[in-house]
Amino acid sequence: MTDHYAVIGNPISHSKSPLIHTEFAKQTGQDIDYIAREIPLDDLIAGLEQLQAEGFKGINITVPFKEQVWQYVKNKSAHAERAGAVNTLIFNDDGTLYGDNTDGIGLCRDLVDNHQVELAGKRLLLLGAGGAARGVIEPLLSYKLSELVIANRTASKAEELADLFSEFGTIKGGGFNDIKGQFDVIINATAASLQGEVPPLPENILNQNSSCYDMMYSNTDTAFIIWAKQQGAAKSIDGLGMLVEQAAEAFSIWRGVKPNTKSVIDLTRSHVI
Repeated sequence: MTDHYAVIGNPISHSKSPLIHTEFAKQTGQDIDYIAREIPLDDLIAGLEQLQAEGFKGINITVPFKEQVWQYVKNKSAHAERAGAVNTLIFNDDGTLYGDNTDGIGLCRDLVDNHQVELAGKRLLLLGAGGAARGVIEPLLSYKLSELVIANRTASKAEELADLFSEFGTIKGGGFNDIKGQFDVIINATAASLQGEVPPLPENILNQNSSCYDMMYSNTDTAFIIWAKQQGAAKSIDGLGMLVEQAAEAFSIWRGVKPNTKSVIDLTRSHVI
């Protein structure tokens, strides 16, 4: 009996998740199908109830519904609770829902496993203080960074995030003009680079071994990746691997089996248009 899964968002037609999860299912011999479904912006709850009524086992959530699902779902993992967003949902047989967030795990696995970026003992700069940033802070701090600095256009938002996660490691927040010193890793958690914009960053904040990571991806270099290469970053990485790795973690939560991601990252890269 085939189990049904989906990704929801608005818009959603561009989503690579059906391709990714279909490949995971082939690879692991799981009998599932996986579709993309667009949910009206003002009708999220009805959309969730409809999917549950149709017998779906679980769903992924993307923009703009992650925070709304977090508010709606009562039973969440501790990490999802702190992340303020849910991107993976389980529809239990008893009708209850369980929410998790795999974005941070996906980011860290792509950095550490796929690109051999060391995080332990390193100084890291996180650009942006929105939902994308909040979802990855706790997993990043679990790697025992020397310091995590959050920089945001509105400094108070970065300071609030730093306070929220202060128990997990050395972390501080501020504005872009508060950025001081050099960083081993810079992660862009803003969407601005897809519009050709890069936050106003000071000169000489990279050392000769620094890695730069954009959580966004496209078929050409994002503005942040272009900036990183111009600054002489040792590694300049986009977020496609994070997309596949967070999907792999969701698949593992649903199916109890961990797929291999490398071939799926390569396949997905060839389908980015």
